[in-house]
Order: sequence, then structure tokens, then C-alpha cells
Amino acid sequence: MPPQPSPQTGAAVKAADRAHVFHSWSAQELIDPLAVAGAEGSYFWDYDGRRYLDFSSGLVYTNIGYQHPKVVAAIQEQAARMTTFAPAFAVEARSEAARLIAERTPGDLDKIFFTNAGADAVEHALRMARLHTGRPKVLSAYRSYHGGTQQAVNLTGDPRRWASDSGTAGVVHFWAPFLYRSRFYAETEEQECARALEHLETTIAFEGPGTIAAIVLETIPGTAGIMTPPAGYLAGVRELCDKHGIVFVLDEVMAGFGRTGTWFAADLYDVVPDLMTFAKGVNSGYVPLGGVAISGEIAATFAERPYPGGLTYSGHPLACAAAVATINVMAEEGVVEHAARLGAEVVGPALRELAERHPSVGEVRGTGMFWALELVKDRETREPLVPYNATGQAATPMSAFAASAKAHGLWPFVNMNRTHVVPPCNITEAELKEGLAALDTALSVADEYTQ
Repeated sequence: MPPQPSPQTGAAVKAADRAHVFHSWSAQELIDPLAVAGAEGSYFWDYDGRRYLDFSSGLVYTNIGYQHPKVVAAIQEQAARMTTFAPAFAVEARSEAARLIAERTPGDLDKIFFTNAGADAVEHALRMARLHTGRPKVLSAYRSYHGGTQQAVNLTGDPRRWASDSGTAGVVHFWAPFLYRSRFYAETEEQECARALEHLETTIAFEGPGTIAAIVLETIPGTAGIMTPPAGYLAGVRELCDKHGIVFVLDEVMAGFGRTGTWFAADLYDVVPDLMTFAKGVNSGYVPLGGVAISGEIAATFAERPYPGGLTYSGHPLACAAAVATINVMAEEGVVEHAARLGAEVVGPALRELAERHPSVGEVRGTGMFWALELVKDRETREPLVPYNATGQAATPMSAFAASAKAHGLWPFVNMNRTHVVPPCNITEAELKEGLAALDTALSVADEYTQ
């Protein structure tokens, strides 16, 4: 429960932050970060005593909510026994975390290389693919996000890439399927799938199949808009990769570990990549951890040839202990099944009902605890509520929507013209309904900007 309000403490925390903390993705003098006093379960609160229901799961990583007692206890117990140890040694927490992850990954992704986060997991997946194939190029989709490090941000297909795009990273972008804003003039999911695969095959042909090391896709794109791929698309990409000897990499940093109502989103599409990246939900973000799950064929490349990469904190014992506890909690408490049920029976129907009543909602899409509402100015034309990559005054409608949500105790996840519904995977049905009611109110503000 929230402690007694302490505005003076909050002011001191805020002052120190503004004086010394350099925030990511921000113009430093234009931001006003909330001073957070604590968090538990699906909620967090500020120093004035205001409580917020977190519909963003931090940054889509607190899959089991804040401060789960079993995970907190596991971190404390590991710290008391062994706080840290170098990655070249066999350590119980690291070995057990790798075993539990490998048990849940699809196919033969049984070797686990640990990183500190999702971005460096992507970096190492690309390095492995290039070394395995001896090829330089990688292909990724527009409307994607893969991280903020140099290769990962160049792989990214949204505006966050632009400032760092050197044009020499060996990355080629292509259009993945998204029927609502189709680049292929498709009218059905089947057409969108077939035309997107034809486009990708043409891109491969014109780039030169023998120059392409990997195709990298978010199984279900996250911050780009939670666009669930049409049936057959990922299987089609798998076939193209097999045809041309290209490594197929699935980025499950956001979609993995229960977020989609399955352990991994790949399970929904019955597809097995050659490499799979993960982070975030693997230990609910309690201690930084990410990794790459590696197929037998690619692991064999480095059986007698050293892999030229590593990290000082690879498989950090505290992070791995948190992962072990998180995975066990999710299994024992049926968190994955819970997310699937609530997504199908509560979130999906409720969001579709909201869409019927709010002209600002153009489309609802998602699965499990992984949903997005596409906000529009005009349903008929599908004109976005704000322009692409809008800032300042142009972004006012989305800013007003977010402010209304926060005023009603809901912390939203907004990105461009979308609001995401991504609460903890173990959120209660009552908490969900509370958040959906606040979302209903906030959408009324967005409606004021529609035509």
C-alpha cells in the first residue's frame, strides 16, 4: 500500500533528477518526469499520494507486476549467497535460468546467450547470423523497433532511427503486412499476406540472396503498433529464409514470456526461427537481463570456433535468480493462461465495444495482454489523429488524451497515433475493468479532435 504522502521528499527527488539525470529519447529541458514513490502489483504512486493503474507495464516488462514477493525473495537470497560472478564460470542461477528458458523456446533453440537487455541481444543475434553465413546484409521491417544501440537502432524501422542512421550499417528495410494501412492495396488479410511475401521475395532478389545474412522481425511488433501478422506470413518468411540460406531472427523482447497469452508469440504461428531474442518479461524487469536463444545449427558454428563476443555481466546471478523465480511464478500461478483468458474474454470484447462508441478509434488489434487502439481523426479516410512523428502543437490530441488518462488514475502507453493496452499479465479482472473505464473517459477527449 502507498505510504503517507511526502511532497517535500518528492520535490527533492525531482530536483535531483532535473539537476543530474540525463533522460533517454528526450529533449532534456522539455520534460517533466513524475517522481515515483513506490509500486506494487499493477499500481504505482507518487509522493503526493496519487495512485496510477499501470497500463504500460513499465515499458512493457513488468509481466508479473511490481514487487512480486517470490521474485523479491529470490533476489535477496541470491544476493546473500553470491551477488555476482564472472560469466566464464558455471553458476547455479545462470544454469537454471538457461534451462528454464530453453524448455519454453520453440524447436531446438536450446542454447542461451545472456545479455543485459533486448538491444544488445539483437546486436549479438546479428553478429551470430553474419558470422554463421559470412554475409553482410540484414533485412528488417518498417514499423519496427529493435533497440537503441547502434546496430539495433539502424535495424529499427521508425523515426527513432533517423538521427543515428549512418547508411552504412548493412540494413535494408521492407514493408511487412499491416492491412489497416496496407502498402499493397490489399482488401483482405489473405491478399495482404500474399503481397507482403511477394514484396519481400522481390527485395531479396534485388538485394542479392547471397549477400543477406538475416531477416529480423518482431514476431508481433510492439511499440510500432502491435500489428498481429496474418496467418501464413511468418511461415512464408521461414520458407524464404530456408530457400536462400538466410538466418531467420525473431525479436521477442516485448512479445515474449506470456505477453501474448503464450510463452512466446512464435507459438501462436507455429514457426521456429534460427535465433530468438528476449528480455523484459524474462524476469519482469526486476534486474536487467536479455538474451539470444540459439538453434542447434548456429550453435554448432561456434562449437570449435570461438564466438567473438561477450559481456562482463552476461548471465548476472541476481538477474538470473530473478528469471528463475519469475518463470516459476508464471508456471505455478498460471500467468500465461490467465493473460490468454483475459485477453479473449475481457480486453478484446471491451476494446471492440469502446471502438463502436468512440469515433477516434479506427482499429482494435491484439492478443493476450498485448493490445493497441489505432486513433484516427476520420474513420472513413483513416487519417491519423496526429501526423506521423508529430511533436509540439501538432501532437496536442494525443497529449490531451494521455493527460486525461493520467487525471483519471490510468498511466497509458502512447506512441504516435496509438494507445497500447499492455498491463501486467497477472492483472485482476477488477483492475482491468477499472483501467478500461478510465480509458473510456480518456477516449472521449480524443473524440473531440475527430471530424
